[in-house]
Amino acid sequence: MVMEMNVGTVAAEQYIASWTWTDFAGLGLILHIVLMVVMTLRIVSVQRNIGVAIAWIAILFTLPIFGLLAYMLVGEPMIGSRYRQRVDQARLILNDMAERERLIFDQGQDLLSEHYRGVSKIGTRWTGFGVFPDHQMQLLTHPEAIFKRLIDDINGAQRSILMEFYIIYPKGQVQDVIQALIAAAHRGVECHILIDSVGSFSFFNSAEHHQLEGAGVFVHQSLPVGLFKTLFKRSDLRNHRKIVVIDEHVGYIGSFNLVDPKFFKQDKAVGQWIDVAIRSVSQNEVSIATAMAKVVVTDIGAENNDNLDALHKRVNSYTRKLYVRHPTINDMNSRIKALNTIVDYFEPLSTGANSIVIPQMPVVNGVVAQLIPSAPQVTAHVIYNTLVTIIHRANKRIRITTPYFVPDEALSGALVTAAKRGVEVTLIIPEKVDSFLVQHASQAYYQELLEAGVTIALFQGGLLHAKTVVIDDDYCLFGTVNIDMRSFYLNMEVTLAIYTPAMVAQVADCQESYLHSCRFLGLEEWQQRSNYERLFDNVVRLFSPLL
Repeated sequence: MVMEMNVGTVAAEQYIASWTWTDFAGLGLILHIVLMVVMTLRIVSVQRNIGVAIAWIAILFTLPIFGLLAYMLVGEPMIGSRYRQRVDQARLILNDMAERERLIFDQGQDLLSEHYRGVSKIGTRWTGFGVFPDHQMQLLTHPEAIFKRLIDDINGAQRSILMEFYIIYPKGQVQDVIQALIAAAHRGVECHILIDSVGSFSFFNSAEHHQLEGAGVFVHQSLPVGLFKTLFKRSDLRNHRKIVVIDEHVGYIGSFNLVDPKFFKQDKAVGQWIDVAIRSVSQNEVSIATAMAKVVVTDIGAENNDNLDALHKRVNSYTRKLYVRHPTINDMNSRIKALNTIVDYFEPLSTGANSIVIPQMPVVNGVVAQLIPSAPQVTAHVIYNTLVTIIHRANKRIRITTPYFVPDEALSGALVTAAKRGVEVTLIIPEKVDSFLVQHASQAYYQELLEAGVTIALFQGGLLHAKTVVIDDDYCLFGTVNIDMRSFYLNMEVTLAIYTPAMVAQVADCQESYLHSCRFLGLEEWQQRSNYERLFDNVVRLFSPLL
């Protein structure tokens, strides 16, 4: 028996030894073809977006080893099964609490005209948030105004402060916000901050982080990364939300990270970042602020089992903090003071980067709005679907402000079609952005847009980071969402749909002020570029769904 095994082994070794390099190459080619076919079938079966599928297949066949490893790591929007389970459990806890307290979040479509009820239902179906009336809102267009209002509200907080940011960069006026939070925690206000682990990587190693925790502020990492975690979920799925909720009636939303633009990314040669925020105030039991609070509390609870257990144990405490149904006289006095303060406050004429004049923005009463949060594998592509739908319904004008413009075929087609049917379509985009690939991917779409009659305004006053969409005179999307596939499909985002013409007009006026610092791109000028430049842009465009 032993002799037979030895003879077989020797025969196998002799057979292998007789192979030539051509034989090994042939075997490698067969394995390569099999692997390519298997991976292509996997991409086609999993990816629902055709552009994303084509981009991955192109990478896979162009750079096989890199493409295989890249797809295994970041190819599919895996946010993690455990995270999704905790999201579902946190939502269930809060929904049960809301039902017990008779708080209804998913109604209000009857407040809208028939024209907008359908698009509103897209958000309600996936997020559970309907349309909320009776808000006082103010558009804050300058960092000085945003910091001033935010610090004043933190100093006036009595019960709770909830914050959720992608980036905290503790320089300049951000230091004043941190000191205000520390003071609030010392006087007994419950403070929670949820911060993206990657976007604020340096913050978690800073002295300010330790100061906040030492003062009793709860600092949570959102979607922490690690080598082991990468095997089970994508590390590039990020929490891109910017939300602040103070007590139960004041909320902030917008493109504004907790950074001072005078200090942030000044080595990128793109100028200061220019952001906007909306401050919303409501005395209603259910409002934009309480919806924001529900989002932040759900996100905190979903981060780990300890947070989820704490949420479950303290749900009654959160009920009292977030939804005060019968406020005391002192509570009412504090609210009235806050409301009067905002009515009396007007943002002065300000000068931004490169002398951009920002108009004064007064308070608007009676605003009707809807909060639309999105997350991969949780709310589908709710913001993308909302945007495409509303573009097709536009009758007079579409004006979009975005720092990163990398649409897919359906979205760019919707804009081209709108321009061809006579809608005034304007894109306000920074002339220079802080991403080389995004810059060229964006430029690949200019030709067809210009040919259709779309106005492309290249902003020259810095990196215009505001994300706003104005449709006609009575609809606006305002929040954290860039016009790219990362925002629509991969990041956790949040946007505010506004249905009140007076508030929409404020956002439109702000966009108009940006246009004064823009260079308008002409079709003839764009066609004069060299063939090499066009080719390079179009090659980058192939990979645009992945940027």
